[in-house]
Amino acid sequence: MKNEIKNKWSEIITYLRDEYLINGVLFRTWIEPLTVVSFQNNTLVIAIDKTTQGDIMNLIEQRYKIPLQVSIEVITEMQVDIRFVYKNEIEEKGVSSYDKGNLLEEKYPFLKMGHSFDTFVVSGSNNIAYAAAVAVAENPDGQMYNPLFFYSGPGLGKTHLMHSIARYILENHPEYSVMYTTSEDFMNNVVEAIRNKQDTVAVSNLRKNYRNVDVLLIDDIQFIIGKDTTQIEFFNTFEALYQSGKQLVISSDRPPSQMEHLDMRYRSRFNSGMTIDIQPPDYETSMAILRNKQENSDIHLNDEILSYIATNIKSNIRILEGAYNKILLFARFTNQGQEITLSMAEEALKDFISPNENLVITAEYIIDIVADHFNLDRDSLLSEKRTKAITVPRQICMYLCDELTNLTLNEIATKLKRQNHSTVIHGINKIRKDILVDKELENTIQVLNKKLNSQ
Repeated sequence: MKNEIKNKWSEIITYLRDEYLINGVLFRTWIEPLTVVSFQNNTLVIAIDKTTQGDIMNLIEQRYKIPLQVSIEVITEMQVDIRFVYKNEIEEKGVSSYDKGNLLEEKYPFLKMGHSFDTFVVSGSNNIAYAAAVAVAENPDGQMYNPLFFYSGPGLGKTHLMHSIARYILENHPEYSVMYTTSEDFMNNVVEAIRNKQDTVAVSNLRKNYRNVDVLLIDDIQFIIGKDTTQIEFFNTFEALYQSGKQLVISSDRPPSQMEHLDMRYRSRFNSGMTIDIQPPDYETSMAILRNKQENSDIHLNDEILSYIATNIKSNIRILEGAYNKILLFARFTNQGQEITLSMAEEALKDFISPNENLVITAEYIIDIVADHFNLDRDSLLSEKRTKAITVPRQICMYLCDELTNLTLNEIATKLKRQNHSTVIHGINKIRKDILVDKELENTIQVLNKKLNSQ
């Protein structure tokens, strides 16, 4: 990203000059001599030449920081924070103090998202996950919690913690080799390697890539489960690393016990370390997250606006931060430096928040979520098949429709393509009875309720 900004720097400052009507003398004296030093954790470091420009940092910050941010966003479509430094500081401290993070991010691109333990907001909903992640990062020898398994709905911090573990190890234990991957990338690598079954070199390189590491972090493992070839390759990789005492960190949208197509051997393996559920943030945590974002922003929102966001967006940190960013963008381009009011924030977030409307959960929505959870297609769930793998999810649909919608039993039967409501009554009663004695089924219902209420 630094290179992209650096390559377009001339275009950026030209836009700045023309858009903000900076006259020739001021432009040549204050703007042209500025140089891009580094880009880390979404912060662009720009150097001022104190020898030729003088002690003008406060002036530059007050007059040109926001216009520069806007110019960068217009030209590169990137939102960045800006930090100004004097060139002599770089010479005294060494360029490496500014570029060390950049070098790491060039080698490990996923770190460019800027996630670290320092930026993770800890609360009662995630403190156990945070503590376990720090413990593994500080002791990456595979002896602490192995594997470490996080599960939650989307946007609750799993990826943030995994990136933080990787960053900490790379910065503090450079003797350890670390690999972070998503299940999609892993699957693509497997497909590419076995595309030509005669290409044993490709398969060998794939295995060497993933098995010759000290720490392997794999995100969203649920997408691999049920994909036979990819699943086998992953489990063989898992076994090779596990038996060698290497550290494994895994994330998923559900606990191992809820993975219907996961071999019992690997359910046992996944549960042998530390399995941790990350809960949605409460109001106080959401406010802390928003205030944390304020520290890196040139535009500050008052507590009334922050409270409006935190009150109305409860289930997903990603959406919470997206709402905050949308208000900032709205302010930059439409508010022209005026104070942002609650009514302006409500206007900016009208697509995010409908305060007078509750989430409407429909039978169709329930069917889609349940089918996805059990790795089934919708047609199978609504078919006449009576295998346990189909019947139980179908009965769960009936139960959830009865609990979460206002549909009559006959309407539920119609939605699920059953002949009459007696089938629905049987299904609902069976789930109600079994949930009292079957802890796994109870967990499944809890996970599905979270998913249904997190949209």
